[in-house]
Amino acid sequence: MAKTSDVQTALPGTTASKLLDRRHSVIPEGVGYGVPSFAKNAKGAVVEDVDGNRFIDFAGAIGTINVGHSHPKVVQAIKEQADQFVHTGFNVMMYESYVELAEKLTALAPGSHKKKAMFLNSGAEAVENAVKVARKFTKRPAVVTFSRSFHGRTLMTMSMTAKVKPYKYEFGPFAPEVYRAPFPYFYRKPEAMTEKEYSEDTLNNVKRIIEQEISPDRVAAVVMEPVQGEGGFIVPDKAFVQGVKAFCEEHGILFAADEIQTGFTRTGDFFAINHFDVVPDLITVSKSMAGGVPISGLIGRADVMDAAAPGELGGTYSGSPIGCAAALAVLDIIEEEKLNERAAMIGKRVMQRFHSWQEHFECIGDVRGLGAMCAIELVSSKTEKTSDKALTARVLKEAQKRGLLILAAGNYGNVIRVLMPIVITDEQLEEGLTILEEALAAAVK
Repeated sequence: MAKTSDVQTALPGTTASKLLDRRHSVIPEGVGYGVPSFAKNAKGAVVEDVDGNRFIDFAGAIGTINVGHSHPKVVQAIKEQADQFVHTGFNVMMYESYVELAEKLTALAPGSHKKKAMFLNSGAEAVENAVKVARKFTKRPAVVTFSRSFHGRTLMTMSMTAKVKPYKYEFGPFAPEVYRAPFPYFYRKPEAMTEKEYSEDTLNNVKRIIEQEISPDRVAAVVMEPVQGEGGFIVPDKAFVQGVKAFCEEHGILFAADEIQTGFTRTGDFFAINHFDVVPDLITVSKSMAGGVPISGLIGRADVMDAAAPGELGGTYSGSPIGCAAALAVLDIIEEEKLNERAAMIGKRVMQRFHSWQEHFECIGDVRGLGAMCAIELVSSKTEKTSDKALTARVLKEAQKRGLLILAAGNYGNVIRVLMPIVITDEQLEEGLTILEEALAAAVK
């Protein structure tokens, strides 16, 4: 069978090199990039660059393309909406697609309680509004996030994000009343503790910080990624997540699930929080919500969402008609193509390969994931668990040379994460995994 990937030039190629020169002359260096090339076409799980090189996409625009690049139904929805009108501003002249999308997402969100939803532009903006709504409802100032968390790059969300470089360094001072609690990282737990003991100890430390360093009656919300994304695809245990939620309920603290990277089928469920049998008070969504069109959302308890008065929430482009149309198409695609089931199957295949590599490669310290949100952690010593950021960078470069787009993550920069479109074919999935295995072998030589 013919290969999907096909890299015939150095990276960057001739055309990309010229574009890269233009890019550096007019775009700030702070706007980073992974692959030194430029896209020309993208369909499904395949990206072609301006020099004709083809790549299998295991990055998915950082988890934004779960239904694939340029899915025909998404493209059609965008075209039809653009023919009708591009934008009116929901705060000026409303449109039905916004209401329909809210109806569908509130029905899909966990919990039997009455829910409402609002729409915005980006994941960071959704998190900002979760904080606004939580503070308005509770009349409390403090927000608690977790070690290794990532919530965005605006002032508030940068304050909530744990990782200093490259996200926070020299960008302070930061927003006040943001506190950080520990989050279980089983690969790096104390050797003397069992996983159960470690989880319980981590939960107790969360409670201690809130009780002794903040005071529960000052906390508006605890914001948690059900699976940490940028932090390294760290998966907590059910007992920890449920324990945090129970503590929140005990003290009138809102529990917000940041589902921006984990939502829309990535983990084999519409929302990753469903794996933990926890019902959040607030849920933030974005990324794969509209198949690549910028839009985000905040879903929450109706009484919480209604705490703000008219005019206190919203924005000029918030919940754009084109974003709403694309998001409605995505919901249809997920159902019609059974993408939750597909994600679970992809995750199973990926984890099988990862575990087999772990036995072969001394550099793979840990393998972890939930659904199709999987990762390997690279170390220079399995005994000492010493992170190997340099090796990780070499693996990514070797993968690119062979036609695979893939990303690193983690506070140590030594985690390779996979975010392939869920619509990827079986053949493309296996080819991509083979390329990654070859890149690992080449990088460790």
